[in-house]
Amino acid sequence: MRRVLHQQKSPDSVRERFVRLVYFSAALALLSIPVASLGKQTYELGGYVGVELRVFREAPADVFQMHQSGSILARPEFRAHWNSGRQAVVFSPFFRWDAADGERTHWDLREFYWERWGESWDLRVGVDRVFWGVMESQHLVDFINQTDLVENLDAEEKLGQPMVNLNFRTDLGAFELFILPGFRERTFPGQGGRLRTQPFVDTGEASYSSSRGRAHVDFAARWSAVLGKWDVGLYQFYGTSRDPTLLPGIDSRGQAVLRPRYELVYQSGLDVQVTQANLIWKLEAIYRTGQGDSFVATSMGAEYTLVGVLGSVANVGLLAEYHFDSDGDGNALYFADDWFAGVRLSLNDASSSELLMGVLVDRATQASLFSVEASRRFGDVWKAEFEARLFNDFELSEPLAQLQNDDYVQFTVIRHF
Repeated sequence: MRRVLHQQKSPDSVRERFVRLVYFSAALALLSIPVASLGKQTYELGGYVGVELRVFREAPADVFQMHQSGSILARPEFRAHWNSGRQAVVFSPFFRWDAADGERTHWDLREFYWERWGESWDLRVGVDRVFWGVMESQHLVDFINQTDLVENLDAEEKLGQPMVNLNFRTDLGAFELFILPGFRERTFPGQGGRLRTQPFVDTGEASYSSSRGRAHVDFAARWSAVLGKWDVGLYQFYGTSRDPTLLPGIDSRGQAVLRPRYELVYQSGLDVQVTQANLIWKLEAIYRTGQGDSFVATSMGAEYTLVGVLGSVANVGLLAEYHFDSDGDGNALYFADDWFAGVRLSLNDASSSELLMGVLVDRATQASLFSVEASRRFGDVWKAEFEARLFNDFELSEPLAQLQNDDYVQFTVIRHF
């Protein structure tokens, strides 16, 4: 564990003013739509609601944890366009209620922004999610938004981030500039939840290396371009790390807990994708300073697609990736020195049936994480999803050893509207 630095209290009142300013900007644009004389307006209402059941194969390692978990979720979405489509407002909150874990019961503004398009630029103000990356099993360079870890262990679900985002396109490529007020802390399963560390993470005890705490304003800039068969992206980030350092501590009840520590970091990132017919080469790499020792982390691999398998319209993608972290601890729960192999099946049918299965293997210990994800639509509005994860042969010193009893299968039914 890294050395505990002097703990600074975060100035919530300052942070809240930053966040309110960004929310107000988007809200003002939303309220101005009906009265603005900007031509024809178009409104769209959509989203989904769903139910989810997560079933664990074994009893939990901690007596405070629940055996199974059921939840309901909803994500409505409102979009409005006007000024000949050159301006828009998007509002999309997310809500989940979980029967077992109070920390997994939460809501979030995934998107709430106003956007304006010009001939070669666009401006976005509000709360949004930005995705960067090309790999399948890990997205090293995806660093703008905070991970919503109570949603899924794969760290692909992200919280909405307040931002001012200016993008412009030139003959030299696309440039993205970000001002990011209002830091979002990572969500973690609570004491009664599964798929958590032992001891659990006490999010109420978070600390910051910056005296401004959550009110620190972060900045990022990215350049990307398509150069023949090459898709290349480069970025620089300065601000509060989205990956907290977890420090041991004792809470007010005398229980052992882990306390998140958020440091100010500089992070440089690179993503590359090279397309050669059915074969795609991929690379992601980052260099980070300010969070313990400086380190480099890389993910590299390839995907080969078999088109029209056995004379059908189905495609099969073969995936192979390698992950390395010079810090030795992994950027998240794993990925310090691991291989990933997987298969993606797309039936390309009317029901959009898809299957992805793969295994992540530690190169030194041969411990493995096996995962399966599948989905299929039924009719025009219903969708069923299946997920399973199995944790095998992790040594006690490895982070995922804490999940050794947490093999699970998950069923989700969603209705779109």
